[in-house]
Amino acid sequence: MAFDQDMMAELTLLAKFPRTSMHQGIKIHSSAEQNLRDAAQRLFDKGIIDSPDGGYLTDLGLDLISHLDQVHCALQ
Repeated sequence: MAFDQDMMAELTLLAKFPRTSMHQGIKIHSSAEQNLRDAAQRLFDKGIIDSPDGGYLTDLGLDLISHLDQVHCALQ
């Protein structure tokens, strides 16, 4: 199993979401790097975020960042 650059961009974007409140999201501006905008679109298409330009995490997204936090902590 390997992480390609698209997956890494998606993981990096997921890591940017706030953990303190489910009522906080992020906004990907049109001036952001193309790979970040593409990652947001893919996460939206997968049902992980609720808007193609960021927005809020879905229930699936909340589960994923919990696992992402665990992986990050274990590898630190």
